[in-house]
Amino acid sequence: MVVVGKIVAPHGVRGDVRVIPLTDFPERFNELKSVFLDNRSLTLESVKQHNQLLIIKFAGLNDRDAIEPLRGKLLKIARKDAVALPEGEYYTFDIIGLEVYDDSGRHIGKITEVLKTGSNDVYVAIRDDKRQVLIPALKKVVTKIDITAGQMTVKLQEEWE
Repeated sequence: MVVVGKIVAPHGVRGDVRVIPLTDFPERFNELKSVFLDNRSLTLESVKQHNQLLIIKFAGLNDRDAIEPLRGKLLKIARKDAVALPEGEYYTFDIIGLEVYDDSGRHIGKITEVLKTGSNDVYVAIRDDKRQVLIPALKKVVTKIDITAGQMTVKLQEEWE
């Protein structure tokens, strides 16, 4: 499942909610028919843009009392419904968990976090000895990403040895 939004508060008395979009593609909500909240599916009845938020009405939830318990909940979609990215681009959730190897096949560590910096992302890998390795997300450093195999290959830097 992929998180695409967070319900922040009710909006009015007719069952609408204010949602912070947690996606690079907030326009996706205009096409969505349903989302998952906890373990249930909710059908979207309407979606409106309101400043930086979305106002969403779910089918069957028609008053403030029905939607108040949803405050703070995350809206999710199935991974298969995520927006397709161009070749060579990956979602953060695809990168986290990858095993990192150098170009000679030696295990470096496992990606635990992606830091968003101004110029490029930085992958944080934890080595077997629990030390952190910071890997700039640059093509000259990251030579291969294989999501299916769960692996990333990097060009070894001297300080990693």
